[in-house]
Amino acid sequence: MAGLSLKSVKKRFGETEVIRGVDLDVSDGEFVVFVGPSGCGKSTLLRMIAGLESTSEGRIGIGGRDVTGEDPSKRGIAMVFQSYALYPHMTVAANMGFPLEMAKRPKDEIGRKVAEAAKILHLEPYLKRKPRELSGGQRQRVAIGRAIVRQPGVFLFDEPLSNLDAELRVQMRIEIARLHQQLGTTMIYVTHDQVEAMTLASRIVVLRAGRIEQVGAPLDLYENPDNSFVAGFIGSPRMNFIPATVDAVEDGKAVVSAPQAGLSGLAVAARGELPKPGAKVSLGIRPEHFVPAEGAAAALTGRVTLMERLGGVSYAHAQLGNGESVTVESRDARSFAAGEEARFGIDPARAFLFDEDGRRL
Repeated sequence: MAGLSLKSVKKRFGETEVIRGVDLDVSDGEFVVFVGPSGCGKSTLLRMIAGLESTSEGRIGIGGRDVTGEDPSKRGIAMVFQSYALYPHMTVAANMGFPLEMAKRPKDEIGRKVAEAAKILHLEPYLKRKPRELSGGQRQRVAIGRAIVRQPGVFLFDEPLSNLDAELRVQMRIEIARLHQQLGTTMIYVTHDQVEAMTLASRIVVLRAGRIEQVGAPLDLYENPDNSFVAGFIGSPRMNFIPATVDAVEDGKAVVSAPQAGLSGLAVAARGELPKPGAKVSLGIRPEHFVPAEGAAAALTGRVTLMERLGGVSYAHAQLGNGESVTVESRDARSFAAGEEARFGIDPARAFLFDEDGRRL
């Protein structure tokens, strides 16, 4: 096993800088997830760690060793790709043992390690099958098994579940989490799906435009985002943002209003610097943090345009008087109806404030 260290890592393609000075330390045995929108640089950064992309500037260390210029085969890593990349003419056992065969390891060692990996991944009944005889989830497990037999210091996963259907993705998430618990090996996992990030990671690295926006445990990012980008990216459905104005500052709280949305006199505690009266801010409220309007400190007013009834939970999509749209979670499927005017109560303790640049106030 091994830790990972990135120091001022940059990547350029010609004049275009796509990774812009990334610093990150990953402890031995951690499960770290890189998450962000398409084009943020997460897969490029993973490929740089693997040695599949050169590093323009900075240092990459694995297990305390500088591997910045080393060949991928000497870095002590194993990578699982989005595509299974299995050899169709080989059996499951042959696919899993192929890296060791290429390394000219003894046949008895190959057989033993393949058997161990197959047991971990519940692939023992399929060792003599060809990839075409397997489901998508089974093929991905074979690809993971091929990585396990190498006994790497660091596992790298590049969106490994993207090709699976929803049910299989849930199943494979559970299996990958169990695999990490069982092996205790450092794992770096890339995904655009923040649900995967929240459920798998011991720490999440949120990337945007080649830079790290915030690093932290899943619940830390959910409860204390540094900016509106992280707040909007972590959490599903995403956080609602309502333009508002600061009316006054009292006792460490900003009193905000958005008259066209029916909001007035909401006092929100600031985490850091207090805004000045008259400042334009963005009020952030997660769909699950709305409360009944009756008795609430303040409320928004809007017309429900669509109801998503998912059984145990429903989502009301509403348009406010200022033209903004909000999503409101409800545990009572009959509490809102499409076409009706409704009021959505706000708990100030669960509200966030951001300045015009998106920084948390």
